[in-house]
Amino acid sequence: MTTQTTAPGTPGAREADAPTGLLPLPEKAARALALGGSVLTALSTFLAWTWTADFPGDLTVYGYPGGLQVLVLVGALLATLIALASYGVKGLRPLVPAGADPALRLATLAAFATSWYTVLAISADLGGLVNLEPGGFLVALTSLAALAGALALPFRRPEPDPADPDDTGWAKTRQRLAHAWATTKALFAADSPRPVPALPSYAEILIIVGVLALGLAVFTYGIGTEYDEQFIGFLITAGLGFAALNKAGLITHASQLTARHQNITICGAFVAAALFPFTQTDDQYATLGVYILIFATVALGLNIVVGLAGLLDLGYVAFLGVGAYAAALVSGSPSSPFGVHFPFWAAVLAGAAASLVFGVLIGAPTLRLRGDYLAIVTLGFGEIFRITANNLDGTSGPDITNGSNGVSSIPNLDVLGFDFGTQHDLGGFTIGRFANYFFLMLVITAVVVLVFRRSGNSRIGRAWVAIREDETAALAMGINGFRVKLIAFAVGACLAGLAGTVQAHVTYTVTPEQYLFAGPIPPNSAFLLAAVVLGGMGTISGPLIGAALLFLIPNKLQFLGNYQLFAFGVALILLMRFRPEGLIPNRRRRLEFHEDAEAPTLLTKAGA
Repeated sequence: MTTQTTAPGTPGAREADAPTGLLPLPEKAARALALGGSVLTALSTFLAWTWTADFPGDLTVYGYPGGLQVLVLVGALLATLIALASYGVKGLRPLVPAGADPALRLATLAAFATSWYTVLAISADLGGLVNLEPGGFLVALTSLAALAGALALPFRRPEPDPADPDDTGWAKTRQRLAHAWATTKALFAADSPRPVPALPSYAEILIIVGVLALGLAVFTYGIGTEYDEQFIGFLITAGLGFAALNKAGLITHASQLTARHQNITICGAFVAAALFPFTQTDDQYATLGVYILIFATVALGLNIVVGLAGLLDLGYVAFLGVGAYAAALVSGSPSSPFGVHFPFWAAVLAGAAASLVFGVLIGAPTLRLRGDYLAIVTLGFGEIFRITANNLDGTSGPDITNGSNGVSSIPNLDVLGFDFGTQHDLGGFTIGRFANYFFLMLVITAVVVLVFRRSGNSRIGRAWVAIREDETAALAMGINGFRVKLIAFAVGACLAGLAGTVQAHVTYTVTPEQYLFAGPIPPNSAFLLAAVVLGGMGTISGPLIGAALLFLIPNKLQFLGNYQLFAFGVALILLMRFRPEGLIPNRRRRLEFHEDAEAPTLLTKAGA
């Protein structure tokens, strides 16, 4: 066999290694096409895209973007800014600390995908392309031109593996597909971002405030989308836009700044969340807000059990039910056999204590198990709780929970004369019932976050992490594994019960069917576990964001009907394939799943 080699310094080798784009365009022409296409895409949103107002969003107006046009405008402006930064425009270089080209490809893809989705939706809903105005055709062409220019920018392609002449046709096809996938990853691969420059403390805090304000604006827009097409367009723009900012290195810089000012960031996040009800004109979306907070708080409690201690609990929603039932039975409901009406603070203590006791009773005999065996036992506990609550109806058992009818007509809270069930005027804003409970739940979420932070950075938190990483090694180092795991189980159960006490008053009725293992409507054990894994195990913000997404998206995609869980499953499979560490992982888990990542110089006590 003869091997032909080429010296690295020869012109042939340099030509083979020269970066090229997916499309055969010179670099200057490709960059100009991406910039010009993005600018024209932004301008086309000020034109009418259809002649009739039958399509939601009223895209018939000239000079004023509406509906999906606003999302296309946001994507086009983002692409324009990144394209200008790639030219080295003064003042825009900080927007691309990790390089502009990968971010530009994703930003132009966001504008292209949203604009073409809108054009196709107009054609499908109204009956053909004839319903498009010139602005609709223009945005389709300009967004396609911008994407083509971005894809023509040069990048370093991976070398294909040498072909084996004895390979079968299927083996050769697999090799070509693997090379195509490696080329796609290289197309969107970004360099490590430059370090954050030294800034005065007030400047860093102002940047953090701006990031939180942007997050509040995005969340408010997403939760306030009025029709299905708008929400799908929002998902496309927000997802690809976030990916573009991440490839540009801005997300990494923001994470470094927030790590320097953790306390200020957490306080600012709660202030931003408290401002959410004031952005709403009625109580409709405050309803979603309070349910998201309940779901997120329970997910954060589960994060102690799963994320820190590494215990797979498949029946965690039962602790939420125990707290809800305990609070409902002592809060003056006419369905309660006890006939007592505790004040709120006593009902909260009763719910949290009941869940704590159940956590200890269930954990004591089962936590000597590990892995799948522990998961099966906790799954059984969740089902036993639901069946028991169904049977305590006075016929199959004692009359305590009123069976499948549940504990109903739970009165609204009244704390120090403040009635949570009535509207209140605050600074010229009308705060409705669900907004009242939103503020209360925000306080409870703050308590849970405080408990998570303090316990995660404590001696017991370090023991949880040691158990999670290697229980045998932890036991050999003298850690009492059973006691440590029991504390994690009890604390997680107590926090879930704390959220359950508020849930009982928000929903008016507590029934066994609210606490299933899996179902299309959260909270249930499967969705809670998915929220922790999706957001990022062992972090604070991860489960909160994961829970918000998993509650909001199914609520907005109800038009999918029976295909809703199918779409949810496909999304989870894709996430686990491409980002198994979660949306906001800690540094330890990022290194576990990406061995080629840069090793951190220091890991905190909880591995963050």
